[in-house]
Amino acid sequence: MVHVDRSALSSKQATAPWPLHVGNQNRLLQLLPEAERERVLATMKRVETAHGGFVFERNQPISYVDFPLSGVISIVVEMEEGGIAEVGTVGNEGMAGLPLLLGAERSPNTAFYQVPGETMRMSAAAFHKEIAARGRFERTMRLHALCFLNQVSQSTACNRLHAVEQRLCRWILMCHDRVGGEQVHLTQNFLAQMLGVRRASVSVVAATVQKAGFIRYRRGIIDVLDRAGLVESSCECYAVVRKEYERLLH
Repeated sequence: MVHVDRSALSSKQATAPWPLHVGNQNRLLQLLPEAERERVLATMKRVETAHGGFVFERNQPISYVDFPLSGVISIVVEMEEGGIAEVGTVGNEGMAGLPLLLGAERSPNTAFYQVPGETMRMSAAAFHKEIAARGRFERTMRLHALCFLNQVSQSTACNRLHAVEQRLCRWILMCHDRVGGEQVHLTQNFLAQMLGVRRASVSVVAATVQKAGFIRYRRGIIDVLDRAGLVESSCECYAVVRKEYERLLH
């Protein structure tokens, strides 16, 4: 493991539970004034999601926006030859459907539930109407867009510059933050996509982190045993991204 000194967050901040994760709540909706939140919620329906369920598919019209209450959404890029790489994650700190906010009706990317849960689902038409109102909802969505852009940008640099073991620790921490529990469901195939390595390499990398005593990995389930150790062994990217979410969505 390579130790990297991080100044973006204090050790206490980085190892504490993510303050943006509140069980069965969506952070963006909670930031709205009560009257506006009630109006927005009236346009939504609560949906139970399934593993692998799509929010939107590549180059297909985006019909709705999801505001997760639990679970983790993966945003992935699919290559022509069949390769897939994850570029970002969304939990109950955010929403999936940013192309609609930016004026597009479809995306070259795909968004699906890597970890199932529940979501508040809003039609594209209702979303456009709320954005057009230019209220707190619209401003909050734009702050989330900036947070997500920061996450994707940092991930791009991380995938180019940092060791695979550091990147694994970072992604486990990000999923751990969004799940809000000590157990994270991440299949071997998904870990390969997440890390940009061959599936055969995943076992070797996970075994290294497990040998350090930070996790227990078994049949697609990661038990987080030592969060402080994961933080210490990840790169600075985890702290940088987390700090920006906390700064902008406070």
